[in-house]
Amino acid sequence: MPSDSHVFEGPAEPPAAARDNNPPLSISELSFALKRTLEDRFGHVRLRGEVSKVNRHGSGHVYLTLKDDKAAIDGVVWKGQVRGLGVQPETGLEVIVTGKITSYPARSSYQIVVETMEAAGAGALLAQLERLKARLRDEGLFEPARKRPLPAFPTTIGVITSPTGAVVRDILHRIAERWPCRVIVWPCVVQGEVAAAQVAAAVRGFDALPADGPIPRPDVVIVARGGGSVEDLWPFNDEALARTLAAASVPIISAVGHETDTTLIDFVSDRRAPTPTGAAEMATPVLTDLGAATAELDRRLTRAAGRLVEDRRTALRAASRGLPPRPEDLLALPQQRFDLVASRLGAALGRNVAAHERDLLRVTARLTPSAAGRQLGRSQERLQELHRRLAVALARVPNREADRLARTGRLLESLNPDRPLDHGFARIHAVDGQLVRRAADLSAGDSLRLVFADGARAARVEDGQPPKPRERRPAAAATKPSDQGRLF
Repeated sequence: MPSDSHVFEGPAEPPAAARDNNPPLSISELSFALKRTLEDRFGHVRLRGEVSKVNRHGSGHVYLTLKDDKAAIDGVVWKGQVRGLGVQPETGLEVIVTGKITSYPARSSYQIVVETMEAAGAGALLAQLERLKARLRDEGLFEPARKRPLPAFPTTIGVITSPTGAVVRDILHRIAERWPCRVIVWPCVVQGEVAAAQVAAAVRGFDALPADGPIPRPDVVIVARGGGSVEDLWPFNDEALARTLAAASVPIISAVGHETDTTLIDFVSDRRAPTPTGAAEMATPVLTDLGAATAELDRRLTRAAGRLVEDRRTALRAASRGLPPRPEDLLALPQQRFDLVASRLGAALGRNVAAHERDLLRVTARLTPSAAGRQLGRSQERLQELHRRLAVALARVPNREADRLARTGRLLESLNPDRPLDHGFARIHAVDGQLVRRAADLSAGDSLRLVFADGARAARVEDGQPPKPRERRPAAAATKPSDQGRLF
């Protein structure tokens, strides 16, 4: 225990006056006083121990215990610090942590708030890596069946590496020698705490490119880095990075370190190259070799086609020799039959003409003058009968049309709108000339026009009782009608 630490001892029974001048503390006051004392005295400490009882809470905080062979201390890693840890806490891992000592007043216990965590040595790092490899292997991420095949003739290759090292120059030079194609370099950091996150972001970026977008989507991606120590290559053992490579849809070649170096992404990638230059060779064919192979295949095809034609020609000749008749013999008999038929054609045509002449003579013999006269007489009689019937039909037409015209005239007269006016009726028109059919269409003060049989008069609609009827004056004594009439 540090020499300046505070020790609370039970004093002897104080006198009554002292008890009155020293009021008792509450539990909370004592707990928070101890908390301030711990934080002031041990504001920043560095501890080494073994991790145990790791509890990842749903809130994102990580609760754990650090222990050695004689003592243990509780610890907490707040949510915002978890991703920045050098190594993730796992049970049994020996680590070195830095943080501050504080207390948890609710349980009267002290703990360390962890700010950084790193493995205690290379052996601890390798032990953690082996445990992670075993877990990913059990999940099936290393299975050969899930490895994607590399394209035989890539048009675009993506490279994820540092833009300033010799690795990117070696890859570009080797690709240009073997298979000139488009190369897209995604620059990122390949060493340090942010390397794993940047490489994972680059893989996701290449994988998310659309096939027909302005930036072509790579057919294969190379993740490359030069050699280094275990600590230098440690970002490529990150679990999140390994899972990102395993979930990508584009084929990925890992080329991290030298041939003897092995990282976690070598097991989840689709191919592992011993060096970055080897990755470029693995991703591309050799254009000159393809040209030579194509030329050789063309020569073999030409020779095979020549042999095939010659074999067919030889077979045809052998088959023709085995045929009994010659072509001339096959045509001799049909030609003879054709000549015989041609020689008979003239006589046959003469006989056909003679037969038609005989038929014509028989027909003309039946056409005598008496028979023609009888046929002509019958035709004249039929013509006269038709003429008589036509005259009768034409005589009926005027009478039938006159009757039809008279009926139409009577119908037209019955539909004449002025005819009811002769019987004392009148038509009522509005100012615009429209015919008024209902009283509901009229309002007080509307001007009207009354049409009678002998003329028209103007009128106006009035409300109230209708006027008394006037005495009918004789027609002879009627005065001159006025221009203004009344409707009621």
